[in-house]
Amino acid sequence: MSCKISNIAYYLPEKILTNEELSGQFPDWTPEKIEEKIGVRERRIVGENETALDLAFAACEKLFSENNINKSEIDFLLLCTQSPDYYLPTSACILQDKLGLRQETGALDFNLGCSGFVYGLAVAKGLIEAKIAQKILLVTAETYSKYINPQDKGNRTIFGDGAAATLVEFSENSQILNFELGTDGSGYKNLIVPNGAARHKFDANAQIISEENLVTENDLYMNGGEIFTFTIQKIPVLVKNTLIKNELTADEIDYYVFHQANKYILDYLRKKLKISEDKFYNNLLLTGNTVSSTIPLAIKDLTDNGTLKKGMKVLLAGFGVGLSWGATVIEI
Repeated sequence: MSCKISNIAYYLPEKILTNEELSGQFPDWTPEKIEEKIGVRERRIVGENETALDLAFAACEKLFSENNINKSEIDFLLLCTQSPDYYLPTSACILQDKLGLRQETGALDFNLGCSGFVYGLAVAKGLIEAKIAQKILLVTAETYSKYINPQDKGNRTIFGDGAAATLVEFSENSQILNFELGTDGSGYKNLIVPNGAARHKFDANAQIISEENLVTENDLYMNGGEIFTFTIQKIPVLVKNTLIKNELTADEIDYYVFHQANKYILDYLRKKLKISEDKFYNNLLLTGNTVSSTIPLAIKDLTDNGTLKKGMKVLLAGFGVGLSWGATVIEI
C-alpha cells in the first residue's frame, strides 16, 4: 500500500505589498535592491481581520471546486500552521466544520514552519499505510505578517502570507517515496516569536531585541546569519541522504523543489549541490516566502506550466524554524 499527491490548489490574500511601498518606508532599500538580494518583487499580506484559517478554507474550497472532489470521501484533515486562530481548539477542527466534512473525519493541527509540507506528506503517508485513512486533505496556511514588526525592514521584505491544500490519497503504485527528517532544537531561538504564549506572555512594554530592525520580544525575530549557517551545513547532507535512502543518484532526479527561503540561500544551495538551473526551482518573485506553503505552490505552478511531466522524479526539501528539516522524492 502506498500513496500519491493527486491535486493541489492554493490561495493568496488580495492585498499586495510591493517593493515600492517598502522602499518608501525604508529609503535605503530600493525596489531593485530588494528584488536582487531577496528575489521578491511583491508579496501578499492578509487584512487585519483575515486569518490563516480563512486562507486555509479558501484554498480547500478552491481545491474541491477545481477538481470535482467529493468532500464526503475525505477521511483525514491535517493542518500545518504556526498562526492558529486560537490557543485551543485546534484550527483543523474548526476547518472540518467550515468545509462540511464528515464528522467521522480525523483532524489535527501540527505546528511546523518551513519543513511543514514535507513532514505533512510523511504523516499522510503513514496514515494511509497504516490503513487509518485513504484520502487526506493536507493544508498549509501561514500569516507571518501578523508577527512582523512594521519597522522590521528585513522580515517584511521576505515573508508573504498564503495557504495551499493538497489531496494525498491511496495509490497502488508508490509515488511518494522514502523520507529523511531531522531536528536540532538547540537552535530554536534563531527564528522565534518570544512573547505571546505560555512561557512569556505578550508584553506591551516588551524590550527591543534587534536595534537594526526595531524588533521587540513580541515580534518575529530571525537571526539571518545563524539560519544561513544551519542551512548550508544541513541541506547538502539532507539531499545526499535522501538520495541514498531512495537508492537514487542525482542524475536520476528530474527536478528539485526546495523551500523558497530567499534568493541568496537558494542560489548558494544550487551551486553547492551542482544542480543545473533548468532542474531547480527558484521563484519567490510574486509571493515571497510563504513558509510551509512554498513547496506546494511551486509544485502546482510547475505542473500547470508543463515543467513537471508524468513520470518525473522530483526531490522536495524543506528547512527552517525549529530548527527542522525534511526531504523526500515524489513521482509525478
